[in-house]
Amino acid sequence: MTNKKTPHLTTQAVRVGLCSDKQHRALVPPIYLSATYALPGLNQKGEYDYSRTTNPTRNTLGRAIAELEHGHTGIITNTGMSAVLLVCQLLNPDDTVVIPHDCYGGTYRLFTHLAARGLFQLDIVDQNDAHALSRALSSAENRPKLVWIETPSNPLLRIYDIAAIAKQAKAAGALVAVDNTFLSPILQQPLGLGADIVVHSCTKFINGHSDVVAGAVVVREQAIGETLSWWANCLGVTGSAMDSYWVMRSLRTLPARLRCHQENTEQIVEFLSHHPAIKTLYYPGLTTHPQHALAKTQQLGFGSLVSFELVGDEAARQRFSEALQIFTLAQSLGGVESLINHPASMTHAAMPDDAKITAGISPALWRLSIGIEHPDDLINDLRNALATVAP
Repeated sequence: MTNKKTPHLTTQAVRVGLCSDKQHRALVPPIYLSATYALPGLNQKGEYDYSRTTNPTRNTLGRAIAELEHGHTGIITNTGMSAVLLVCQLLNPDDTVVIPHDCYGGTYRLFTHLAARGLFQLDIVDQNDAHALSRALSSAENRPKLVWIETPSNPLLRIYDIAAIAKQAKAAGALVAVDNTFLSPILQQPLGLGADIVVHSCTKFINGHSDVVAGAVVVREQAIGETLSWWANCLGVTGSAMDSYWVMRSLRTLPARLRCHQENTEQIVEFLSHHPAIKTLYYPGLTTHPQHALAKTQQLGFGSLVSFELVGDEAARQRFSEALQIFTLAQSLGGVESLINHPASMTHAAMPDDAKITAGISPALWRLSIGIEHPDDLINDLRNALATVAP
C-alpha cells in the first residue's frame, strides 16, 4: 500500500515545473517567448492567444508560488508595486482600505496618492494598537473593504498577528491582504492564518539574485483570482516570460538560500547585540523583541533582515557607511549579497517627515539584508565600520 504524502515545501520548491514539457520531455520547462499564438480557427479560442493575457512560462511560476502558499491562483506581475496596484483594483471610491502606519515607503506612497485622487478611502493605523485597529474595523461610516498587513514590517520588523486581525476583519466584512515579501512562502503562509490575498515582491528573496524585478499575487478563492487576472491583463502589469523563467529557476534554491541567510543572521545579531555603537537592535528572533512570541507562532523562521539605530550624528553615519567594504549601500533586499539600507533617505524617502516620526523611522536607523557570504567576513566588515562611530 502506497503512503502518499504531500511533499515538504523544500521539495515542492526544488521541483517547480520539472518534467512539465510533454513535447520533448525536457527536465527543465522551456521559455515561451512568443508574444502571440496561432488560434485553432475563426471564432475558436485556444488556451493561449496573447502573452500579456497568459503565457505558459509565467503560468508555471504562478502555479508554483500559489502551491507554496496553499492558494488557488497565482498571478505574476512585472514588479512588486504592480502586485500592490493590482490588489487595489478590488476597491471602489466609497470603499475604505486600512493600512499599517509603518509599511514599506513605496506601498505607503501608492496608497496615499491613489486615495488623494479619490480612488478609495484610506485609514492609516498602528495595527498593534488594539483600540485603533478596532476603531478602524468597526467604523459604521467608513466600513473597510480591505485590510493590508505587512509582517514583518519594513524596516522596523514589527510583527502583526495575522490570524487575530483576519478574524476581526472578517467580522467587519473586509478582505485581508498580507505582504509576505520579507519571509516568503517558506517561512510564513498567511492564507493558512486567515488571509485572503498574499503579495510578494519576487525581486527579493524569491528570486534572490538581484537581477530580476517581478511581483506576485496569490489568492485563496477562485472568484477573486478571476477578477484580478482580468485586471492584470487589462492594466498590462503581467510579468514577462524571461523574468518568470529566471524567478522560477531561483525559486528552486529558495529553501537552501534561506537556511544560509538565517544562519548568518543569527551570528550577526549576536555580534550586534553587544556592540556599544548600536543604540537599539530590531530583530524578531531576539527574546527581547516585543512580538518575539507571536513571531514564533506564525512564522517558520525569523528571516534575515536586521535593523538598528546607530549612536552618533550625521558625520558618524557617513563614516560608518563609507567604511563598509562588503555590505553594499543599495536599495532592495533578499539577494545572496549583503546590503545595507538607510530607510529615512532611501526606501522611505517619499514618506512625509511626520509620517516617518510616527512610524519610528529616524535618521539613525539602518536596515541590513544579510546575504550568504561567510559570516566571519560579514561580522569583520561591520566591526571595522562600527569602530569609526563607537563611543
